[in-house]
Amino acid sequence: MPDKSDFRLRPLAEADLDLVLKWRNSDRVRKHMYTDHIITPEEHRAWSERMKTNPDTHPQVFEYQNRPIGVINLSRVDRPDGRCVWGFYLGEPNLPKGCGAALGYFGLEHIFEHLKFRKVVGEVFSFNSDSLKFHKRLGFVEEGRLAQHVLKNNEYHDIITLALFDETWRAGRPALEEKLFSMDETVCRD
Repeated sequence: MPDKSDFRLRPLAEADLDLVLKWRNSDRVRKHMYTDHIITPEEHRAWSERMKTNPDTHPQVFEYQNRPIGVINLSRVDRPDGRCVWGFYLGEPNLPKGCGAALGYFGLEHIFEHLKFRKVVGEVFSFNSDSLKFHKRLGFVEEGRLAQHVLKNNEYHDIITLALFDETWRAGRPALEEKLFSMDETVCRD
């Protein structure tokens, strides 16, 4: 398991855009995104411009040993109600075990500790059992199912909604940190 100090989040920069487009268009990432098609450079640039003008999106690049490996982003931010929807992925393949769990930990730390949200929502395709397990390991609780909610590959799919509240995060954070960043490699799974 990599050490906690091997990881960091930083704001998305202009220099990251080509790499992030490559990740977004990879089959590995795209199969779990709402977007089906290959994203054009023009679409990607427009997305980037929207991110720059929306102070609530907070796109972050996740790094391992100073190398970009993933992204965390927020959408549907509701400041009065203190909630947001998060999206994330590891763009690089063949990473050391634990990088996905670390991405989740650092993302939630950013959302709750730095941005001061009280609730974060995850939306997961019902066929994405790995992501459902991932969210639950981080402390998320299933809130509902949106039946036949998203058209993907010419078929409608259910979306499972999960949520994590600030107080649950704070109560479970020390144990989660110990579990994720302990030297026992058998504990953490992506």
